[in-house]
This record gives sequence, structure tokens and C-alpha cells, in this order.
Amino acid sequence: MLQFIEQKLEKQGLDIRELSELLIRLLDYGVICRDESQVEQQLYDRYLRLEEIVSDYLELLGVRVQHDKRFQFIRLYPPGAQIPGVQDEQNAIQSPGLRMRLNQNEVALILVLRAQYDKALREGQVDEQGCVMVSLESLSIAMKNLLKRALPDNMTERKQLFRRLKQLRLIQIANEDRLDDGDMWMRIRPMIMSYVSEQVLADLVENEAVAELEIAQDDTVDVVEKTEVLEEIEAEETVQKEVELETSESEEPEQVVAETKPTSLFSE
Repeated sequence: MLQFIEQKLEKQGLDIRELSELLIRLLDYGVICRDESQVEQQLYDRYLRLEEIVSDYLELLGVRVQHDKRFQFIRLYPPGAQIPGVQDEQNAIQSPGLRMRLNQNEVALILVLRAQYDKALREGQVDEQGCVMVSLESLSIAMKNLLKRALPDNMTERKQLFRRLKQLRLIQIANEDRLDDGDMWMRIRPMIMSYVSEQVLADLVENEAVAELEIAQDDTVDVVEKTEVLEEIEAEETVQKEVELETSESEEPEQVVAETKPTSLFSE
């Protein structure tokens, strides 16, 4: 088998070392994006020449490959993993050891990024690379609205969180030192769509709609209660004014008589 691989590599002008470098990078990161760096650009172009060999090798391990030719990225899926939009394999070998572990903050941020990407997609705010621009402030607001969570206040934890998602090639950030600035912008990659299924996204949006409806109902009750109180106050003020008016009208003749009654220093 090794001899067969070497023959194929020789036809491409490559050697075993270059194939090993590509495989190790894929298995280590799980993803390669051509526009990420010059290194990944070279590895992606190499994959195009060795796609058949790489796919056959990974198939032996039960690892499936997603190759997006439009946006030029490659992503690996471990054995038994569910791929959005792809039918599950029958009798797939389960291998927890190859699965990536995400903490709660990472999962929460990925969900919100997916929702923000879908919103921009519907509004047509997607660039030629399939990426979406989003500010840190709008991301924070979306996280509070959707999940009632906040980004880590500790800057070290926040940098680790965004660095992790950058490593997964889900976002692009120009400067990590500005992660405390709400006006900082970042790019969400189209790969985010393969991390969160349409069903999960629909459930997330539905939960937000229910929460907004409950808030709207509470606000309506408050408005009704406030209106009733205002009406009662206005009614009391009207009654009070009418009483004052009647009182003033009854006192007016006496005041006129008092003012027109003749007075004399010589009174008895």
C-alpha cells in the first residue's frame, strides 16, 4: 500500500513527508481554510492534488471529509458524528476519543454566532467569501437576548474563548487586544453553518420569540394598569374641580354685596 501511495505522490511531484504534513494538520486542527494564512493556503492547494489519497486514508479511520469548494475550506468529522444536511452513516464506528470537547461558553458563543450569521444571510449581508461582519457589541446583545448569558468579564477568559473559535476557523479577528471594545468587528465564517443544525437554530429562535412575547404581555399589563390609575386620578381631579367651581360660584354674590355696601365713618 505504501508503494502504491508513493507512486501516486510521485505523479504529483510530492513525497511522503508532504502528505504526512497535510494529514497531521487536518487531524490536529480538524479544518483547513485557504484564506486563513499562507501556510493553510499551501496545504489547501496540496489537498486538491492529493484529495483522493487523503480521502481513502481517512475513510479507513471512519473519518468523513467535508470539502467546500466554493468557500475553499476542508473540515473533518469523526466517526459517528452528525453532519448537518448529510444522512447519518449506518453502523458507524463510535470514537469519543476523536471528538472535540467544547465548554459551555464555547457552545453558547457558537450558537449565537450561528444565529447572527443566519440573520445576516437573510438580509443579504454576506461577502464574496461567505463571511459576515458583526460587532462585539451586537454579539453581546444577541447573547443576552437569546441565551440570557454574557461574555466573560475576565479578559484572559474572553481571549481564550475567541482564540478557541478562531482556531476552529469559525471567526476571524484582527486584534485580540480589542476584545473589550464594543466597536470591534469580526468576521463569521460560513463554516459556522455546519456546527449548528437548522433544527437547533429554529429552536433557539423560537425560544427567543416566546421570551419576547412574554415580555410584551407583561408590558401590556403594566400599560393597562397604569392607564387605569391615570383615569382614576383624572376622575378625582375632575370631581375636585367641579366642587371648587360650585363653591366659588356660591361665594361670589356675597363678595359683590360686601364690596357694594356703603360705609360711613359716622355710623351709629
